[in-house]
Amino acid sequence: MDSGSRLRALIRDDDILVCPGAHDPMTAMAIERAGFDAVYMTGYGTSLSRAGVPDAGLITMPEMVANANAVQEAVDVPVLGDADNGYGNATNVVRTVREYIKTGVGGIHIEDQSFPKRCGHVGGRRVISRDEAVGKFRAAADVRDDRDEDFYIVARTDARGAVGGSLEEAVERANAYCDAGADAAFVEGLADEEEVARASEAVDAPLLYNLAGISPRLDPEELEVLGYDLVIYPGLAMQATVTAVYNYASKLDTAGTEAFVEIEEAFEGLPFGFHEFSGFPEIVEQEERYMPAGETEKYDGTLGADVREK
Repeated sequence: MDSGSRLRALIRDDDILVCPGAHDPMTAMAIERAGFDAVYMTGYGTSLSRAGVPDAGLITMPEMVANANAVQEAVDVPVLGDADNGYGNATNVVRTVREYIKTGVGGIHIEDQSFPKRCGHVGGRRVISRDEAVGKFRAAADVRDDRDEDFYIVARTDARGAVGGSLEEAVERANAYCDAGADAAFVEGLADEEEVARASEAVDAPLLYNLAGISPRLDPEELEVLGYDLVIYPGLAMQATVTAVYNYASKLDTAGTEAFVEIEEAFEGLPFGFHEFSGFPEIVEQEERYMPAGETEKYDGTLGADVREK
């Protein structure tokens, strides 16, 4: 099964699908190692890690597509990617969906924000008209149907958090977008638990919950009871990485090598070695399979980690 088929099957399953957020192949690999069935490629994390800029419409579609391709290539589990607002109008959405399909990811979400868009949990968001947004989701669905029927399209609306936005408007938009062909709905920026429940009751489609920013901190089990089908944690790898690097870099400044030894020992506590995690054993296996006999003798009697070990 390809990523789209597997992602669809996981979302149809009775249990809620939990998708921790990754911003690059390395963090996606760590999430897969932790035992999760799917990975979410965060747009904020991609923008910050690849360009050092916030999620404010500053990163381009080719940069996002390249990262989606790299993330999906690094893991076996399906990836759900952030496609921002489709990077333009309905004609731009046509190319955006085509390009994401080529990456091999299982699906994407597209939002109804105007350009330049911004993170769904900061102020200043604006949305395009409902009619224009419906046209964009019709375009996305047509590309899916033409190129890959299993590719999963999630319709995100930021109407709740936009100026003068209401939950009722957001729900109406979510239903309209799914009527236009989107596979699932994503009502961004719900303010409290009552709104989380009301959105689930009113939207007639599979539902994604974004646990970030102002979102109520509900456990997956609670969201499942409320009727949600998948939950993403976009900031997980991004914030964990910044926190760990900052803390250990600060220690390095005061404690010197002792701080580096501390993080080495922490890594040794993981159920895999660093070179195994990076994929070195697979390189050795390829050398043994495809290169002239005796190629791997270079590992005998040399200094350094034995990367032949699983």
